Amino acid sequence: VQLVESGGGLVQAGGSLRLSCAASARTFSTYAMLWFRQAPGKERESVSTISGSGGSTYYADSVKGRFTISRDNAKNTVYLQMNSLKPEDTAVYYCASRRSYWPPGSANNVYYWGKGTLVTVSS
Repeated sequence: VQLVESGGGLVQAGGSLRLSCAASARTFSTYAMLWFRQAPGKERESVSTISGSGGSTYYADSVKGRFTISRDNAKNTVYLQMNSLKPEDTAVYYCASRRSYWPPGSANNVYYWGKGTLVTVSS
């Protein structure tokens, strides 16, 4: 499975961005999709997870209420809508996939990773 992120960029605090991740999987709907991020000098952290059907979602506490994950299985694409962005959201955002939704928010059994897209939020 190849994953390609897009949509990163520079935005002012309070602004919005929508990240996209296009997947090459022929059976995209059977994969849970995840977003992670890694800020400079910090460890990678989970941001959000969505099940194959889209019926289950998970958000890290730090983004709950501001970010929304969604997917379009017809387009083999997962999205991360990011609103009310804060400078602390600045990071490289990575798309990932695995077969199981569980455990959400964990990198366990994640086999496929994108190369990342940089999000910079200025104050």
